[in-house]
Amino acid sequence: MLADTEQLQKTPEAVLAQLMQEYGTRVLRLVTLFVKNKSLAEDITQDVFVKVYRKLPDFRGDSSVKTWIYAIAANECKMQIRSWSFRNLIFKSWVDRTSEKSVEMEVVSESEREQLLAQVLALPYAYRQVIVLHYYEDQKISEIASILCVREGTVRTRLHRARHMLKAALVAEEGGAEWISTSR
Repeated sequence: MLADTEQLQKTPEAVLAQLMQEYGTRVLRLVTLFVKNKSLAEDITQDVFVKVYRKLPDFRGDSSVKTWIYAIAANECKMQIRSWSFRNLIFKSWVDRTSEKSVEMEVVSESEREQLLAQVLALPYAYRQVIVLHYYEDQKISEIASILCVREGTVRTRLHRARHMLKAALVAEEGGAEWISTSR
């Protein structure tokens, strides 16, 4: 992990290379989950790191570097989603996520993961953001609030509503099967 502020004392090019190496894959995965299109996510990820490079001198260290980069990524996604071209394109979702499970567990749980991912991607953008940041990127409520520039209470409310939307969608998809709660 970067030692945040002290790492930013290096040349901007060296810092950018280090940040891209450390956070590039994570940012790409995050952006892919937000925009639901891998090639578009690659373009946005490049834009994110261009902005990071340009804004390196302005980084104050109020938050972690990871939170700062995720905030830039979230804002880039918002701008893209608001654009006319994004709203008028048809997308396929294809998210690659590496796993540390055994092959047997991977085979058994693949359809459930795909089903859940499909439901997450079907959520409205504001709810999808908090679910992705909280569960896929392991961000805390306070970090999500900082990334999205909203209050912590708003993040909690969106998480609560998103969970209920997911629960309802999964129960409906299973034909009214019992919901099995797993605590985090």
